[in-house]
Formats: sequence, C-alpha cells, structure tokens
Amino acid sequence: MSPHGRVVNFGAGPSALPLPVLEQAAPALLNFAATGVGIAEISHRSPEFMAFLATVEASIRTQLGVPSTHAVLFTQGGGSAQFAAVVLNMLARYTLLHPDRRGADAVLDYVVTGSWSAKAAEEARRLTLGGRATNETVDGVEFAHAADSPAAFPFALLDAAAAGAGALLPLVADYSSSFMCRPIPRLADHAVIYAGAQKNIGPAGLTVLIVRQDCLVDVDAAAQLGALPVPTMFSWKTLADAKSLYNTPSVLSIYITGLVLARMEAQGGVHYYEELNRKKALKVYNAIREGQEKGVFKKKVKNGSESWMNAVFEVLAEGAEKRFLDGAKEQGMTGLKGHRSVGGIRVSLYNAVTEEQVDKLVQFMNDFITKETEDKEA
Repeated sequence: MSPHGRVVNFGAGPSALPLPVLEQAAPALLNFAATGVGIAEISHRSPEFMAFLATVEASIRTQLGVPSTHAVLFTQGGGSAQFAAVVLNMLARYTLLHPDRRGADAVLDYVVTGSWSAKAAEEARRLTLGGRATNETVDGVEFAHAADSPAAFPFALLDAAAAGAGALLPLVADYSSSFMCRPIPRLADHAVIYAGAQKNIGPAGLTVLIVRQDCLVDVDAAAQLGALPVPTMFSWKTLADAKSLYNTPSVLSIYITGLVLARMEAQGGVHYYEELNRKKALKVYNAIREGQEKGVFKKKVKNGSESWMNAVFEVLAEGAEKRFLDGAKEQGMTGLKGHRSVGGIRVSLYNAVTEEQVDKLVQFMNDFITKETEDKEA
C-alpha cells in the first residue's frame, strides 16, 4: 500500500491526480497565498485568486501554443454542457454573418466516433430539429496521431472545403480525454476546443474552452435577427468579457488545475507527456495483443484508432472478467471496469498515471494471461 493508503487509480474520471499536487494543495485548504483564508473559501474576485487564474491561462497558452486569436475560458457544466453551447453560439454567429438567410439553412456536421460524439450530435438535433450526423472515453477510440494515417482526422477535406468557400469552416473539437496529454494538431485552425478538466489536469467541476475571437459573438443581437436565444451562462462572449468570472467559478478545481499545469511545465510540458503517454499506451496494448494471441483477451478497437488514454478490451472466458478485476484489486489497482454501456475492461492512462504504475498493471496482465492459459490447458 502506498503512502496515505492510496491505490493505483486507472479510473476514467474523475481520474488520478499527481500525489505531489495533492500534498501541495492540502495546506492551501487552510491558508491560500498567505491570505489566512482557504482556497475553497476565498472570494473569486480577490486579487490573489484573480492573479492565480491568470497564471493558469498563461500556462495553457504557453504549453499548447495558443495564439492571441483565441481566448482561453474557464466554465462549469463539463463537456456535456458544451454540446448545447456549441450549437447555440455557432448558430448565433452564423445568423450575424448571414442575416439574410434562415437559421435552418445552416448545416452542422458531426463526426460520430462513439458514445460522447453521438450524444453531442443528438443535442444538436434536439436544439435545431435537424443536423447531420474525438477521443472517445467510453469506446476507446481516437483519431490517429500521424497526419498521413487513414485513421487521422481528415484535415484535407476541411482544407478543400475552405478553398471552395474562401474561408476555413469553423472546426469544433471535444478534447476532454486527451487535453494536455500531447500537443493539439493545427490548434489555430480550430474555432472552438473544449475539455473537461477531470481527465488529465484537475478535479471535476471545471471545463476549459479555447475559442477563436470571431466566435465570441453578441448572442442577443443574433436573437433579434431570428437566431435561437442563448442563455446568459452559455454565451461565450459573456464569459470572455467577464474574464471567466461572470459568476463564481469552480475555485478549488481551478486551483488544483493550476498546480498540475505548473508541475507539467517543470517536467517539460505537453511534449514530455506526449512521449510518456506514448510509452504507457504501447506497453498496455502490447499486453492486450499478447492476451489476444493466447485467446484470453479480445481487443475492441481496430488498429490505428486506439486511444492513448483509454485502452479497452474484453476478458473472454466464463467468469474471467471478475477474476481479472478481483485480482487487480488485490494488488492495489482500481477503476478498471469498463463503462456500464459497453462492459469489458477499460484502462485509463491519464497524465497522472505513472509509467511505474503501468508496469505494475502490465505485469499483472501478463501473469493473468499465463494463469488463464495454463488453466485452459489443464
């Protein structure tokens, strides 16, 4: 058992946080920045917290290379709230750009790769009564990292459409599971990026937005032209104008996120984590492949589309999944049960999961494969 009685957490979210960050955060619960007030109690408009918030934004900008053309915003509601906010803000933008057209003329295309993108597309249908149907936590799929892979995001199609339209079409991406685990390809070409913090960089309750300035539109002016009304709390412009302090934000979540980001910078930033996460994922997928060859595991994602952050597989024999989960628990590893909608095993490899912890899991997987194989042959 590790210090503080902690086990290895392979859960998909809220997911593991670095122990040094939790230890660093603990004193601030009593006294933040020498104010004599704890971070969970302090005013979000205090100069100390506002200064800290600015450092969190600066760290994201530095590590991801966010250009001045984009705002970095902090809000609540998780990625799921942005399913609606994206539709409403982007339709408002469309109406302001094309006041002579009906909102129904707008087309929203969704790349549906799994459970969460399907829910985002369904939210668009609910709000617009239409619509056409990215890293995926539940199903363990992800666009390939190599730009020349057939499983990569089709930026070439976006470029071709832009050439015909004379401008780049607004690209929106949910990066919740992979945010800050590696650089974001062609970040500047995205209109909107959003991500829940509770995977790689912080506790639940915080959502990070990277929004191009031309998408921070006056939603009330758009409504007067016929666009769908946008709740004040969903307006990105309202959030940006208030510097993410229109209402009380998730102060504690922002604080811990800031500590995580500072630690990341000290270790080498997203480029360091890109290489670390590549190694972690390779080890787990090699073990899954070994298990599949022995008839113990079954891989659930086709080659080239595997998520670095969520490796999913099935344990095949009768009762074997329970034996796997029970055995992992006995060795101090938890959070491995697959999402309730798909079952199986899900190994979440977010930034705070160390390579040593992955090695422990891989050793357990290899031992499990050996024992299951021997039992079948007995």
